[in-house]
Amino acid sequence: MSDPVPAMADRAADCAACLLEADSVVLASHIDADGLTSGAIAATALRRAGIPFETTFEKQLDADAIDRIAATDHDVALFTDFGSGQLDDIVPHEQAGAFTPVIADHHQPATAEEGEEAPETDRHLNPLLFDIDGASELSGAGATYVLARAMETDDVDNRDLAALAVVGAVGDMQDTDGGLIGANESLVAEGVEAGAIEEVTDISLYGRQTRPLPKLLEYASELRIPGISGDEQGSVRFLSGLDVDLKVDGDWRRWVDLSFEERQTVASALMRHAISRGVPPERVNGVTTTTYTLADEEVGTELRDVSEFSTVLNATARYERADVGLAVCLGYRDDALDEARRLLRTHRRNLSEGLEWIKNEGVEQADHLQWFDAGTRIRETIVGIIAGMALGADGVRRDQPIIAFAEENAEELKVSARGSGFLVRDGLDLSVVMSEASAAVDGGGGGHDVAAGATIPRKRRDEFVEHADRIIGDQLADED
Repeated sequence: MSDPVPAMADRAADCAACLLEADSVVLASHIDADGLTSGAIAATALRRAGIPFETTFEKQLDADAIDRIAATDHDVALFTDFGSGQLDDIVPHEQAGAFTPVIADHHQPATAEEGEEAPETDRHLNPLLFDIDGASELSGAGATYVLARAMETDDVDNRDLAALAVVGAVGDMQDTDGGLIGANESLVAEGVEAGAIEEVTDISLYGRQTRPLPKLLEYASELRIPGISGDEQGSVRFLSGLDVDLKVDGDWRRWVDLSFEERQTVASALMRHAISRGVPPERVNGVTTTTYTLADEEVGTELRDVSEFSTVLNATARYERADVGLAVCLGYRDDALDEARRLLRTHRRNLSEGLEWIKNEGVEQADHLQWFDAGTRIRETIVGIIAGMALGADGVRRDQPIIAFAEENAEELKVSARGSGFLVRDGLDLSVVMSEASAAVDGGGGGHDVAAGATIPRKRRDEFVEHADRIIGDQLADED
């Protein structure tokens, strides 16, 4: 058996040995696309190894959630796509003999208070501990895949699970620079070798499998083209002017229905049109990228393309139906997929309405960040997604991070922060911003450099913004 990420192999083997020796396991995972795929990879590996387990999903792993996990009375607790930032709550349970923790995560580990040692456990599998970037090179699903590979026996081959690991990485926005990089590339290679993944260079627009061509172009947020983007009739006029038969029996074809030559014709014409309308060449060149499809899924469905698959997953657990997302990941179709599609329609409507609300209401401006408070108008489980979508939209700057607030409960606000790759390269680290600013107002938070979150007391929102603005200013000033 080869090791997909050699730097993590020894720790993965220790974690796998603990699981393989367990009488039973409680598997706890996060609710986003990366968390659901992490949970599905772990569940499949445990099932194949014959280890009894039960699964629970949490939108936030706090002290109360960890107490509930400890009360399940399993000897091992497996945390996927979270746990690293909650070691200060997990380790005391380990020390008390409540459970033995195994963690497969990629978020920033908990840090020590001044004068104290940082909490740690022996079975902690996180790429950041091995100088691998957890925000861009390996997701929670990727870390869990490394663990699943270490759990293999002579009769078990888990390389097919690389497909879910790639869905998790793409769902975690780790393919934003033209494809997956770093340790993720090893996972892709294993998935291709196992026949589970197909890797090709193609147009980067979302909806290649399912959207009719005019809708594919109209809704293409990846490349905003005057006269086409956001303009249904403009998209139709552009496509109708091409010397390609793009309809069948009067219905528009999808990108996936086109031959290689037809795709080249449409893509070349699109690039020429964009340049003629003043779109910078470097942005136009970004319209092609490395894309990933799942070989075992039906062509033309949401599950064939990893980007669309990840969106389906986000539309389940964020609406309290993690069970549906997990079922789809585990291969169940029929009722599970029907329900996932219904939730996806609701999700898309809510995203559209939330983005429209931001455009209408605008954002508040601080010195180094912009922010909005949606209250109850946007669900706290999707406000971060909408904040990321809003960057660069009308009235929202792309050269500053955005912080979004939504009501968590009567006393607390959910905070979601989103940045961009070039801001991170300039020194932005939203994980530090959320951690330090929330701690200053008696809250808690963390995440990644480009995307992070927190929970804070409702009454201390403005104070939080002041702290976050100061920290971001210091980060970007240090780089300058």
